[in-house]
Amino acid sequence: MVDRIGIVKTAPAVVAVAVLCGVVVKAAETPSQPNVVIFLADDQGWGDLSCHGNTNLATPSIDSLAREGTKLENFYVCAVCAPTRAEFLTGRYHFRTGVSGVSEGAGRLNPDETTLADLFQAAGYRTGVFGKWHNGTQSPYHPLDRGFDEFYGFTSGHWGHYFSPPLDHNRLRVKGNGYLPNDLTDHALTFIDEHHDTPFLCYVPFNTPHSPFYVEDDFYRKFDGLNPAMRHRNPQKEDLPATRAALAMCENIDWNVGRILSKLDTLGLRENTMVIYFSDNGPNSFRWNDGMKGKKASVDEGGLRSPFLIRWPGKISAGRTLTEVAGAIDLLPTLAALTQVSAETSKHMDGRSFAELLLRNPTSPADWPDRELFSVWRKRVTVRTAQFRLDERGALFDIRKDRGQHDNVAKDHPDVTRRLREAVAAHRAEAAEHFNANADRPFTVGYAESTTLPARDGVPHGTIRRSSKAPNNSFFTNWTRDDDSITWDIEVGKSGQYRATVYYTCSRTNVGATVRLAASKSSTEATVTEVFDPPLWDKSKERVAESHYLVKDFKPLELGMLTLNAGRDTLTLTVPMLVGGRAIDVYSVVLVSQE
Repeated sequence: MVDRIGIVKTAPAVVAVAVLCGVVVKAAETPSQPNVVIFLADDQGWGDLSCHGNTNLATPSIDSLAREGTKLENFYVCAVCAPTRAEFLTGRYHFRTGVSGVSEGAGRLNPDETTLADLFQAAGYRTGVFGKWHNGTQSPYHPLDRGFDEFYGFTSGHWGHYFSPPLDHNRLRVKGNGYLPNDLTDHALTFIDEHHDTPFLCYVPFNTPHSPFYVEDDFYRKFDGLNPAMRHRNPQKEDLPATRAALAMCENIDWNVGRILSKLDTLGLRENTMVIYFSDNGPNSFRWNDGMKGKKASVDEGGLRSPFLIRWPGKISAGRTLTEVAGAIDLLPTLAALTQVSAETSKHMDGRSFAELLLRNPTSPADWPDRELFSVWRKRVTVRTAQFRLDERGALFDIRKDRGQHDNVAKDHPDVTRRLREAVAAHRAEAAEHFNANADRPFTVGYAESTTLPARDGVPHGTIRRSSKAPNNSFFTNWTRDDDSITWDIEVGKSGQYRATVYYTCSRTNVGATVRLAASKSSTEATVTEVFDPPLWDKSKERVAESHYLVKDFKPLELGMLTLNAGRDTLTLTVPMLVGGRAIDVYSVVLVSQE
């Protein structure tokens, strides 16, 4: 595990230099550094905004950013969530950062990566993130270890319920307050209130419209039973309940964006605040997306093209559209340049600053050389240039004329096709090398006072099963044999005593079982003496039937003290003897250092 180097914080008016993971960071010499607010939607497609022509919904607050700022017509992200977040935060292709997927630890951003928040924090900014993190749970992957002063939300890839769910506030377990996107916005508003007199970076990664499709009645009522006027290019593929729910969730996002924009106006911060809006991948269902091919998890235009809107009154032109090809990897160098937070790094930076495009006179010619912008998801690789996209099968499309990727023009451009196929092959090989190097990463324990090992990071053995198809917000259930077990592959950062707690449920007929947690050199156990068998949470506001997301409350059972030695180990949770033919359901294990 690579140690992170401490950052020297400084007031924004003072020049300071800090070294962080090979990066030299200089604070701006001006006391008027702009604030930065970044909205990141989860699974919202390019077409899910009325400013892009979708008449199925209205997004006036988000649209105002396009009207009062600049939008990028060809802005690209990754096919799925965690990789986009890694590329945005580091300016590097996600495979270089340790991120290879979205669950079972694959979304973790390597600790030696420098994040956008690291840079801004070192330059005197107050930094907060309010929402879905998805780049690691345990320290040193936690957002408070990655340059953020405050965190409120969840670290998983998705959450199972959106009404007052369990969340993290910094490193404390808390219960949310109401509909989750509203709650996240409330905390972002408080952060802005508290730090309005100092430069701040406020990152709001909403959890919607990612499934489960929970949405408040006030927003869903408009769409209940709606037959959308604008449909997916293959209407027979469209799941109308998912479309209706997603549109309602997008209008809720817009309302919350409006709340933050109003707060900036109330505090007199509009002129000195840069506001950015984009999404992390294409839409999570087949719905109207301007005829583009693909959706989330696709490496076609519909899976990769994202909205991108930026407003900075008086600095960035209003009502302008840029057609140059840019992407999430460009945001770190661009925002650093716009805010005068400079960074010199020994790490390879894949992104390119497009600050000059944003700031230039609209009548001036663009200085933006053509580039090859790659996207990787699993073994599928595609590349976009200013004119073309070479898809995962090696077909070539002229995106300027054929955004929907209908006509393969490879035969008409043999030299371009050959060059891009060679580039894709090289990029695929490089990505595979990085993925292989990061394949064996245990979960870290002892890098903070408290470490949570959730079910999503464990491995079930025997009859034990996950409650949900996706690991991200699952719990372990169906423990029916006394030789069943759950294991966590761990790396202990600090030797010592750890107080162990398991979060469980247990029916009346199964009380009396002994639960044991063991490492290689130590074990501890306790007997379940209390019934805790709560019902599943109410799903009445989930608008798509038969969701696989199951959520319930869990109770802590103190297991006692466990001795852990620094280094690689395996934690094993067992129930040596079942009572009533079934053991506990398990949500997580928590280890608290006693040093």
